[in-house]
Amino acid sequence: MPKTPSPCIDVCKYKRGGHCIGCSMTKAQKSAFKALTKDSQRDGFVQMLIAQQEVMGKYSGWRLAYARKCKKKGAKAPFDLVARKSA
Repeated sequence: MPKTPSPCIDVCKYKRGGHCIGCSMTKAQKSAFKALTKDSQRDGFVQMLIAQQEVMGKYSGWRLAYARKCKKKGAKAPFDLVARKSA
């Protein structure tokens, strides 16, 4: 099974208090993700990031872009896009 890919979607513009406008991560969070070796840690980090985005808002395009990235890498996206759209 492929590793969970980085939540970064290659936008990398830091605004909103040092958070990227594409993925909502800070530079420190991006560095921390790179240091994670276990897939369970990587999945947990992505779940934390999703919760962070819910609080911050305005990152709606990230889910679709990250789902595409996961599919391209052969990994399962850590959220259910169908459930999200119907909610």
